[in-house]
Amino acid sequence: MTLVDTNVLLDLVTADPVWADWSLAALDAASLAGPIAINDIVYAELSVRFDTIEALDALLEQAGIDLALMPRPALFLAGKAFLAYRAAGGARTGVLPDFLIGAHAAVANCDLLTRDVGRYGTYFPTVGLITPPAKIRRA
Repeated sequence: MTLVDTNVLLDLVTADPVWADWSLAALDAASLAGPIAINDIVYAELSVRFDTIEALDALLEQAGIDLALMPRPALFLAGKAFLAYRAAGGARTGVLPDFLIGAHAAVANCDLLTRDVGRYGTYFPTVGLITPPAKIRRA
């Protein structure tokens, strides 16, 4: 299974001029490799772009994206990773969703399709990250 981060789906929903093409190609490639899913956190973050739950669910069904509920060990790991982030000087308090997503991928032993390399790579080093090439990220 490949877990998909919110930013990849928002690229498609918003037709982001910089990232939509990469995100669509990466999502297609991930779907060929096996099941693709989002978790509760991504669902909640994505919901802000939709007027109804039915519209969001229709998009996910059309894209072949499942909803994978977060296991309790992932919730615990997310809290510990966030604590390490804060202890290392991380000042942003609004990043806990990223830690929940990363911990879910770590506990489920699946890849994470994302454009955010930094925190995921640092705090969840066992997670296989599917990201844009560095030259594209800098563009």
